[in-house]
This record gives sequence, C-alpha cells and structure tokens, in this order.
Amino acid sequence: MMELVAPTIRDGGVDLVYVMPNLQPPIITVRQALDYQSKLEALVPNVTFLMTLFLHPSLTPAVIREAKEAGIAGVKSYPQGVTTNSSGGVVDYAWYHPVFAEMERLDVVLNLHGERPSTLSRPAESSGLVGASTASEEQPFTILTAEEAFLPTLFDLHHRFPRLRIVLEHCTTAAAVDAVRRCGPTVAATVTAHHLFLTVDDWAGDPFFYCKPVAKTPSDRRALLEAVVSGDPKFFFGSDSAPHPVTSKQALVSGHNTDQGAGTSSPTLKRSKPAAGIFTQKYATQLVLDALLLAAREGIIREDKVIPEVLNGFLSAFGRCFYRVDDLLHARDQQGQYEAQARTGEKEMIRIRTDRSTKKGGRSHHDADETNDGGSGRGVEDGKTGVKVVIQDILSTADRDIEVVVFRGGERTSHLSWETEVHIMHTFPHDFYGKQLNVLIMGFIRPEYDYVSTEALIEDIRFDIKVAKNSLDRDAWSSKVEEEFLLGGR
Repeated sequence: MMELVAPTIRDGGVDLVYVMPNLQPPIITVRQALDYQSKLEALVPNVTFLMTLFLHPSLTPAVIREAKEAGIAGVKSYPQGVTTNSSGGVVDYAWYHPVFAEMERLDVVLNLHGERPSTLSRPAESSGLVGASTASEEQPFTILTAEEAFLPTLFDLHHRFPRLRIVLEHCTTAAAVDAVRRCGPTVAATVTAHHLFLTVDDWAGDPFFYCKPVAKTPSDRRALLEAVVSGDPKFFFGSDSAPHPVTSKQALVSGHNTDQGAGTSSPTLKRSKPAAGIFTQKYATQLVLDALLLAAREGIIREDKVIPEVLNGFLSAFGRCFYRVDDLLHARDQQGQYEAQARTGEKEMIRIRTDRSTKKGGRSHHDADETNDGGSGRGVEDGKTGVKVVIQDILSTADRDIEVVVFRGGERTSHLSWETEVHIMHTFPHDFYGKQLNVLIMGFIRPEYDYVSTEALIEDIRFDIKVAKNSLDRDAWSSKVEEEFLLGGR
C-alpha cells in the first residue's frame, strides 16, 4: 500500500505531510518512525514528512525527549477503539499527564482524535474521559455524538497544559469549531476535504463514505465551511486520507464453510464491520476547492470569501505556522535528519471524488495529476437500485494491477461498468463513427453542473476546450501527445 499511496501525494497539490502513526503495528518508538521515514523518502524524495508517535503506555517522558532530539513533530492520541488500528489507544488521559507535561516543556505537538468511544453503558470511572457522567447518570454515546462528548477532555487538557500545542484533528461538528475558538492560541483544528462535502445521509448505508469521525448534519457541514473561509488561523487543512482495500470497505472478510459430515471446507466471504476511512490524497487540495465552490453555489458561503489569501491560509500557511515547520526543518538540517511516514493498508484502495452537483445535463472532468479519481464520466443508471455507477480506475504496481473504484458524493456503486463521452476539439477531414478511440485522461477542469439551457452548456464546453488546449501547451502535458497508447499501441 505504501508504494501505491506515497507517489500520489504531489498529485494532490501537497508537498508537506503530517503523518499519522496508527499503523499495524503502531509507530510507538523513534526508531520505527525514522525507519518508516526512510522508506517514504526513498519513494517520494520531493515531499517533506513530519513524523508522529502513537500515544501508548510505552510512551514516557524519556521517549518524548528522544523524539524531540530526532525531530519528531508530534504525538497522536486515539481513544481506545474509536477508529482504525486504535485498539491500543488511550483509556485514561490522566495516566499520560507526565508525558503531556514533557511535551509542553519541549514544545512537541499533541494531536487528538477527538471522539469519546461509542457506548450505551460506560461508567465514568472506567472511561478516563473528563466530563463523563457518573455511573448513576450514564448517557448513551453514539458515533454521531462522540465528538461533542469528547470536548470536555479537550478543555481539561488545555486548562492543565496551557502552553501545550494541541490540534483537534478532523473536526466535524459546529460544537467542535466553537470549542476550538473558545480555547487559547495553542489550540487549533484540522478540517478534511471530505467533511466539507458529506453529511450523515451520504454515509448511512454506504460504507465507501464511512470514516471516523463520521460526517454529521448539514448545519455541522455549514460550520466547517464557514470556518474554512473565515481566515481564522486556528483552522487549517488536514486530509486524513485513509486508503483501504475494497473488501475492507465492503466489510468482506475471508472465511470457510465447513461440511463436517463430508469432512470438507470451502472458502467464502463473510460480512464484518466496514473499515473507517476515505482515500482522497490524489485530489487532496482540488477537493477542497470543489467543496468551497459548491458551497458558494448552494448559498452556504459567499463566493467572494473564496479568494487566494483565504485558500493559501487554510491549505498552507496556517498549518505550517502552527507546526512551526521552518523551525523543524532547520533543526533537521542541523542534525542531518528528515521525517517521513504514511498510512498503511493492504493492497487495494477506495478513493473518493466527491461532487454534490447534479448529473442531469453536464459532463464531469477529472484531473491529470491525480490518482484519487483517475477518470471522467457520466454515471450509468442501475435499473434495480437507481444508484449511479461512476468510474473504474486501475493503478499499477511492478507485480500486479490493482482495481480502484472512484466515488462521488452521495452515490453508490453496484456494478463496475462505466461510460464516458469524448469531445473532439480539433477539426478532422473524416469522422470517427465505428472507430476505436484510445483516451488518456489528463486533467480535472471543473465539477459537473446542471445547466438551465443548452446555450449555457455549450458556452462552458467552449471554455473547457480553451482550458484544455492551454494545458496541452505545457511541457508536462505536450509530451503525452506521442504516447504509444494514443497512437494505437497497448
């Protein structure tokens, strides 16, 4: 998985990665982090990787000192069992107060997965989370309320360690946005691209849009979008891009049916809980732009708020400033060290290309430099379910091809067939009816729109042609004209 995912980082407009440590096994030692760093640097030498450690009982103040000397940027906390590979996560934050004190002293960042473990019956004394009810006052917590239930823990940690830099990762609720604003300047939050698109109606019943924390209500989505365009440096981009095998997202695990009478056993696939995570890396920054433009069309945010200064702050400057990236890189240069890391997984990936625009009249285009999506097309209507099948894409490794299915906001797939429509931009002396056309998908121009008139559609197509022609004049694109595949090769 690392070999597939890491090369897509630059395609998503990213050259700085803050790497999460919830691998299998988790990154709990400095040596593990540096070893993983070396592997990633070998794959993508033109990306800067900021390393983190997994908050674990083996993590002591002495390990924090070692991490600081090695240039490790932060420590990521996962409450036990709340997300992927978090079974070894935190049960009681009080146990780690000496660790947090050392992190505060040495200026190491604490990253929080801000959810209280979902439970219908968990006594406060066993939860380890501040603000929990007493056993006699227990209240149910679900994945929809887990983030808000965690916020008292955020306030408590900030109160106890006011100089400790804390990032509430991938926040999803209006309550979380408000909580971060109420804290001092050492507390910030990240917002993902997919949470700017999705709400509970998108992922309920659709495992391909299932992630942790889950997307919440339309009003929560509005709060995230408003925070992004507010220009508040407390909020910056964090992709939380999480690749998973197709079978893991479909909640299929291998097993065996045993016929004891015949003494035979046959392989089968059984249902399990779907893996939490959405893979967006190939379109990381592009998805943010799409989400903001869509929200402006929907009237959620003002279009005049989506300006370069705001985008630069959210996508780049605010995060780099909070993490003090220049200081980290200077320290690394002095020590001759560098940081790297990426998420792990098995072999196949689900990618998301979210787009809430309707599919009645327009055409959808996808970006050249992206592996998150990889195609352009119109959905194929499925007669049974009424859902649209979108696009199938293939990523290649040295030893095998790996199928990657691309999804758009609110849509599900039931088949892997797909179709697209090709627009011929140039004039030719003959037509191409009945001929085979080889198509190389180069780039993403815009989302698909629902046009009020044919004239409006034609006007946009003409503008798309201008954009495409200008792009093809670039060296990186013009070299593709002589691709053997386009000239009839395979």
